[in-house]
Amino acid sequence: MTQHQAGEPNAENRPEPGHFRLLAPFYEHFIQPKAPDRILAHLGLPQPGGVVLDAGGGTGRVAQFFAGKAAAVVVADQTFAMLREARKKEGLTGICALTEEMPFRNEGFCCIIMVDALHHVADQEATIRELWRLLKPGGRIIIEEPDIRRFEVKLLALIEKLVLMRSRFLSPGQVTALFNFPGASSRVEVAGWTAWIIIEKTA
Repeated sequence: MTQHQAGEPNAENRPEPGHFRLLAPFYEHFIQPKAPDRILAHLGLPQPGGVVLDAGGGTGRVAQFFAGKAAAVVVADQTFAMLREARKKEGLTGICALTEEMPFRNEGFCCIIMVDALHHVADQEATIRELWRLLKPGGRIIIEEPDIRRFEVKLLALIEKLVLMRSRFLSPGQVTALFNFPGASSRVEVAGWTAWIIIEKTA
């Protein structure tokens, strides 16, 4: 599945984001883990023979709910401190990797999730291409993001900018437009200030 051993960095040319390195031990005290019922429903788990990827998955606060529902659950993140927390959770494998260039073979995952992470990556277009490369035909990608069309999220984006976080929020339509690949079908669901972009690889 992977060209690297668990924890071997392929992100050494980019420093770890300082905010997440410092917050890692306390992250889940501020952002409580919650069962991702909507994501589970869209992914159609359990899939006993499938492998799930949580791209930019940090501490595994979402991925932990997939353990036991797939053959393996992989959390990819560029911050070692976040991955240390993920590895404390049963059933998760942590890999240090940038979302723009992950050390996995083509079409190696039946399901890919990315929760509250796309607005943090350095190259969103490259990240989307990489997620598409890794997804098996018939598989699904679920991207959960704050809906930047909402006033509350615009305020959040401003705060993150003021504290010098690398954030670029895209609207659901802008995310969908990045999946301009043959065989890609998409839909969007919104509840409150959260949007889910559901992508299926039909071919």
